[in-house]
Amino acid sequence: MEVNNDNGTEKSCDETSCGIRDGLLIIGGKWKSMIMHVLGQHEVIRFNRLKAMIPQISQKMLTQQLRELERDGLVTRKVYPEVPPRVEYSITTLGLSIGHIYREINQWQQKHRQEIEKCREEYDASL
Repeated sequence: MEVNNDNGTEKSCDETSCGIRDGLLIIGGKWKSMIMHVLGQHEVIRFNRLKAMIPQISQKMLTQQLRELERDGLVTRKVYPEVPPRVEYSITTLGLSIGHIYREINQWQQKHRQEIEKCREEYDASL
């Protein structure tokens, strides 16, 4: 889809053309940053230990988020043929390469936190 504007013609952002959206889907969300933070602090970690370090997340959600991170190449999963099965997770080199992005987002959030809180309070008060 193309949109005409005063500067000429520009393409709108859709499912296949918006790289920022796709990038945020890979690293964003409520749980992925917490999972990546924990994985970045451990060479390998077992599922139950990871779950214990993020107590608010459900087992189902942790499994889902780990699968997405594994699919995107940010996390590796190793299953040992034991009874009971032992599964270990680790962050990949690709996963480590996005650490600076999380740090930048955190710094931006810290810098603007009071302003954001003020805007939220004003907005909520207007409802």
